[in-house]
Amino acid sequence: MTEPSEPLVAASADTTQSTPLGDLVRSITESYRNQPLTRHIDAGKLASRNAIIEVIKLLRELLFPGYFGKQNLASDAIQYHVGDLLVTIHNQLSEQVESAFRHTARRTGQTEDDCAKHARTVVDEFLATIPRVRAVLATDVQATFDGDPAAADTDEIIFSYPGFLAVTVYRLAHELHTRGVPIIPRIMTEYAHSLTGVDIHAGATIDEYFFIDHGTGVVIGETVEIGKHVKIYQGVTLGALSLRGGQRLRGVKRHPTLEDGVTVYSGASILGGDTVIGQGVVIASNVFVTQSVPPRTRVTVKNPELQYKNQAPAEFKQELAFDWSI
Repeated sequence: MTEPSEPLVAASADTTQSTPLGDLVRSITESYRNQPLTRHIDAGKLASRNAIIEVIKLLRELLFPGYFGKQNLASDAIQYHVGDLLVTIHNQLSEQVESAFRHTARRTGQTEDDCAKHARTVVDEFLATIPRVRAVLATDVQATFDGDPAAADTDEIIFSYPGFLAVTVYRLAHELHTRGVPIIPRIMTEYAHSLTGVDIHAGATIDEYFFIDHGTGVVIGETVEIGKHVKIYQGVTLGALSLRGGQRLRGVKRHPTLEDGVTVYSGASILGGDTVIGQGVVIASNVFVTQSVPPRTRVTVKNPELQYKNQAPAEFKQELAFDWSI
């Protein structure tokens, strides 16, 4: 009979000795030294993803009172509720934005005091945009209701539509992105991406009355520009034509522009920074576009050649008998 192997973790293991646990600890810490890209040690506190998600939830409560968070709100008490929310959001978001600025302080030359002051200024400016963001989101709700006959009412859209959730988080993240806040806007949009399947970069520029139907699989790149009254279906990619240039392409317009009134149906891909889709254009399903399209044009692909073959009665009966529950 073989002897049992020595347990990896002993109750009083000394990791300085040559034990299985000690050897493993040394191996892992050595890997930290060898792969600095995947460690964050002696570099200060990072922004907290969990805290940012909590701020998103509070912001949705602020944007859509009575839908999320506290229920049964009364008009005569709404100012107290909003004031309390603003204080909570300001404190929590300021802490996270300060951590984000400190993370990049080595590159920007900011001191800790600079980071704290900058964070408070940015959060003050961000919260001041809430009335404008609410006004734009109201147009998105209306565009979604007008464009989807399956929508019973606008409450259903605010509560449950994944495309609208993704757009809501994008519009908040975009305000932070335009103020130079690192890390946090991407955490916000990737959180929405994980919930909805809709990937909108916070750097994209999207005008009012925007509607994403169904949503799953939509990708909207960093330098995309979208006009008013644009409608996009599931599986649409607004992407770059090529990323072979890597970091050399940072800041370069590499994603398409969609002008007012464009409709893009499911599965279509529109690529390239020089690609401009003109006003009122309709892009049909599964189209691959890498060049500009003039206004009021319909772009389609030739229907595939479908083949229909009559089945013999025996084959038909056999197919009906197949157990589709497998």
